[in-house]
Amino acid sequence: MACTNNHNNNNTITYSKVELINEKVDSLIKIMTLKEKIGQMNQYNGFWDVTGPVPNGGDAEEKYDHLKNGLVGSMLSVRGTKAVRAVQKIAVEESRLGIPLIIGFDVIHGYKTLSPIPLAEAASWDLEAIKKSAQVAAAEASAAGINWTFAPMVDISRDPRWGRVMEGAGEDPYLGSKIAVARVEGFQGDDLSDVNTIAACAKHFAAYGFSEAGKEYNTVDIGHSTLHNAVLPPFKAAVDANVKTLMNAFNEYDGVPATGNKYLLRDILKDKWNFKGFVISDWASIKELVVWGYAKDNKDAAKMAALAGSDMDMESHIYIYELEQLVKDGVIEETIIDDAVRRILTVKFELGLFDDPYRYCDEAREKEVVNNPKHLDAVLDMAKKSIVLLKNENHLLPLQKKGQNIALIGALANEKNSPLGSWRIASKDSTGVSVLEGMQHYKGNNLIYKKGADVSVGDTKFVNEIKINTTDRSEFKDAINAAKNADVVVMVLGEHGFQSGEARSRTDIDLPGVQQELLEEVYKVNKNIVLVLNNGRPLTINWADKHIPAIVEAWQLGTQAGHAIAQVLYGDYNPSGKLPMTFPKNVGQIPIYYNHKNTGRPVRDESNPNLVFWSHYSDVDNTPLYSFGHGLSYTSFEYKNLTLNKKVLNIDEDVKISVDVTNTGKITGKEVVQLYIRDLVASTTRPIKELKGFELIELQSDETKTIHFVLNKTELGFYNNQGDFIIEPGEFEIFIGGSSNTNLNTRFELK
Repeated sequence: MACTNNHNNNNTITYSKVELINEKVDSLIKIMTLKEKIGQMNQYNGFWDVTGPVPNGGDAEEKYDHLKNGLVGSMLSVRGTKAVRAVQKIAVEESRLGIPLIIGFDVIHGYKTLSPIPLAEAASWDLEAIKKSAQVAAAEASAAGINWTFAPMVDISRDPRWGRVMEGAGEDPYLGSKIAVARVEGFQGDDLSDVNTIAACAKHFAAYGFSEAGKEYNTVDIGHSTLHNAVLPPFKAAVDANVKTLMNAFNEYDGVPATGNKYLLRDILKDKWNFKGFVISDWASIKELVVWGYAKDNKDAAKMAALAGSDMDMESHIYIYELEQLVKDGVIEETIIDDAVRRILTVKFELGLFDDPYRYCDEAREKEVVNNPKHLDAVLDMAKKSIVLLKNENHLLPLQKKGQNIALIGALANEKNSPLGSWRIASKDSTGVSVLEGMQHYKGNNLIYKKGADVSVGDTKFVNEIKINTTDRSEFKDAINAAKNADVVVMVLGEHGFQSGEARSRTDIDLPGVQQELLEEVYKVNKNIVLVLNNGRPLTINWADKHIPAIVEAWQLGTQAGHAIAQVLYGDYNPSGKLPMTFPKNVGQIPIYYNHKNTGRPVRDESNPNLVFWSHYSDVDNTPLYSFGHGLSYTSFEYKNLTLNKKVLNIDEDVKISVDVTNTGKITGKEVVQLYIRDLVASTTRPIKELKGFELIELQSDETKTIHFVLNKTELGFYNNQGDFIIEPGEFEIFIGGSSNTNLNTRFELK
C-alpha cells in the first residue's frame, strides 16, 4: 500500500505505509503534553461495567477520570463490541487528542471456540494447523472488539512441574521457534489493519520457563549459553516474524528482574535485534521490582523499568503517577518517554485504529463470527492432530466399531468443562464435547459408562485451587463390575483443566488423587485397558507404562475434545502427534530433556563395571519414560538410505541430506520425519542432539518417499556466551528418525 503527495513542481514522491505512519506518529507526539505521553504508557484492567453508570468515588472514579483525559493508552479484559465501543468512545470523543485505545485480552488457545491448549497443539508438529488455529482465535477475538492478544507464550521449559508448560510449545528451541512464527503469523496475518487480525505478544521475556523447581514466579539462575541457545531463539524468531509486542517475565535474570533488565530489553531486544514494537510489563511486574528488593519504592521502580525499556505499565499504576516528576527532575530524559510512546502509537496506527477507532465494534460481525460453526471444524482438525499415541501393544487400538462391550470409566470421561483447559476466560463453561458424548456417536458397540471416582471435589468452574479427591472411593465398585464384563476398558484419567496454567505448579505429577488406585483396581479384573490421558503437562505414569497395553495422550483438547478422541480411538483418524516435551519416569529425574550435554562421565566404564563414578542415579536409569518426539501410529514406518551430498564440505556450503521413509503397515498414516545434529567438538560444549529440521508427511500403505533436508549456517551454528552467532569447522553427526531416540546416523565434516 502506498500513497502519493503531489508537489507544485509536479514531481511525485511515493511514501511507503511505514513512512506515512512514522510521519503521523512524529506529528502527534509533537502536540502531546508530557502527561499525555505518559498516559499512552498506562494500561488499566476493566474497572467498571462500562455499559452501566460511571464510577463514583474511589480508585475506579480516578481511573475513569484518567480515561476521559487521555491518560490511558490501553485497557485489558474489556470484551464484547458494546463494552469496547463504550470505553473507546470515552477515549476518542472526550479526551483532548482523541487517541484510541488498544484493547488487550488473553486469547491463548481460542476466544469462544477453543482449540487444544498450546502444548497439545505443539504435539501436532503441524505448523499450518497451528497457524490456522491462531487465525480462528484472532477472527473471533477481533469480532468481539479485541485487537491485541497476550500470546503466544514462547517460553522454553524443561520442567513439567511448572503449570505454564501447558501454554507453550515444550522444551525445544527449534520447534518452539517454528511454532512461535506460526502463531504470530496466524494472529497478525499479512496486514495488521485487516479487521480479522490482532496484534500478537511474545511472552515472557525472558527465561520464565526456567523458574527454579518449576515454581511459579520463582527466581531463575541459568548461564549465558542456555539463555542464548535455549531461551532466546523463539523470541528472536517472533521478532523476525514482525511480532508487534513483547511482555516481560516475572522472574529475574542474572540477579536483575526482567521488567527492569536493561541487558534483555535494550541491549538485546531493541538494539541488537532492532525490535520496533513495544514492551509491556506483566501484571503489576513494575511494582514488584520493589518486592524483589531491586527498587526502593514506586518512583525508583518507574525509573528502573522505563530506563530498562519497559514501554507500557500493566496495572501497576506507577508510570502514570511517577514518570512525570522523574522527567521534570532530569532523572529520565523525555526522549525515553518519546521512544516508548512512538512504539505504542505506531502499533495503533498499524491496527487502523486512527482511521476508524470503532473498526472492531461491529455487532453484526460479532454475531456472525463468534461461535461460527465453521470454527468447530478447524478446532476439531487441530484436536485430532494433537493426540499422541504413546503405546499400543497387541494392536488393542483402534477399537472395533461393532460387537464389543466397552466400559468407559473415569470422571473426566463425562467432563464438559475440564477439556476446555486453562486460560479460556472468554469461553462459556461446560461447552466442551465429553469423551462419553464422542463415543456415543458410534452406535455399533455396547457402551457402559461408570465414573469410578471424582478427580476433584467442590466447584471447579473457576477456582484458584483445585481440591483433589484423595478419599472418596465409593464408586470404585460400580466401575470394577463394569470392567469385569467388558471386552475393552477405556479409562479417561488425568488432571482437571484448572490443575495446570499460571500459579498451578505441582511437586507430584502422578495421576492426581485416587485415580492411580482406581486404575490398578480395574486392571486386576480386566487387563484390556486403553488409558486416555487428559492433562496439561507431562505426567509420571511409570506404573501405567509397565502394565497398561494402550496409552493415548489426549491433553486438554478444547471445544471438540470428545469428538477428536473418539475418532482416534475408533480409527477414523490415525494419530500422528509427537511429544513436544519429555515424559519423566519420576519427579526426581526433572529436569530431563533430550538435548542435554554429554558431561565428562556420561557412561559406565565397562572395563570396570563395579565403579559407580559416572553420571547416573542409583535408583532409576537415565532414560525418560517417553522421549521428546515420540509418538506412534496405527501403521508403521521404516527409515533407510540416509545419504549426504558430501562427507567433507567447506564452511560456506550447504549440507544436503536425504532419507527414504516407507509405510510398512496396512493403512495410510502421517509421520513427522525428524532431523537432529550433534556438533562433536566446539568452543562451548554442545548438546548430544539438537533438532534442526522436521517434515510432516503422509504415506499410503507400502509407499516410499525420499525426504530431503538442507542444513546451512543457520542450523549448524550456535550462540557463544556473548550472544554472537558463530559457526565453527569440525565434525558433525546427523540423526534422522521418528523421535529423538533415533539411531540412524551418519557424519560429515566442515572445513
